[in-house]
Amino acid sequence: MSLGDKFRMDDQVAVVTGGGQGIGRAIVWGLADLGCDVAINARRLPDLEQTKAGVEARGRRCLIVDGDIRDFSEEVADRTMAEFGRIDTWVNNVGGSDEKTTRQLIDTPDEIFRSQLELNLTSAFQGCKAAAKRMKKGSSIVNISSGAGTRGSPMTGPYAAAKAGMNNLTQTLALELAPNIRVNAVAPGPIATEAFIEVLGISSKLDEVAATIPLGRMGEPDDIAAAVVYLASPAASWVTGQLHLVAGGRTQRTYQVGQDDRDDN
Repeated sequence: MSLGDKFRMDDQVAVVTGGGQGIGRAIVWGLADLGCDVAINARRLPDLEQTKAGVEARGRRCLIVDGDIRDFSEEVADRTMAEFGRIDTWVNNVGGSDEKTTRQLIDTPDEIFRSQLELNLTSAFQGCKAAAKRMKKGSSIVNISSGAGTRGSPMTGPYAAAKAGMNNLTQTLALELAPNIRVNAVAPGPIATEAFIEVLGISSKLDEVAATIPLGRMGEPDDIAAAVVYLASPAASWVTGQLHLVAGGRTQRTYQVGQDDRDDN
């Protein structure tokens, strides 16, 4: 098998949560490009239908399982197995915030903190469990984390804390599920998705954000999709328990206090 062939995933089946738009849609289409049939989940059916059309245009099959992923992963997994008979890749991409407000941690209501943990961490934990129980040896789980989870994150503390928990979840599961299932995470830097702009209200400041990135531009959803499809593919068969920061060169050393890089999917 050539090195190029190791990136192919022909006739495999992937599940992508939060696959209706932005980073999730790019991941879905990237997996379809490399041969996967895909089950997609999100809350907004029209978004999912548009994503599905892109999968089918690539010659692959697509199953829509719409609904809030919290406490819903088992149903997503069951319906995927009923439709396709297997799960080879599971991408926990759901994340972000239902509340479009930023504030300091000490001003954060308890219910908002709990909601952030449920959406960004507990849902990933549930997805990992649902996937692992049904996967065969050689399968892969990819969690979408955030650069915010690798450092202090003023004004978006609950989100960052949840993503930091996801990073540890990834490392722990990678050790517990080896050698049968690989578990990795991708941490995007600033990606100008609709949700990112809506939550942070910075549509007029994107050039300023881009100026903080060593490679000189905002990220695009395809930048993250490329990392995910690599980790899901046989090309990454010796990679597990890793957090891949895809952020144009922004790291803890290049980050400045007060900059925010929450990546709402």
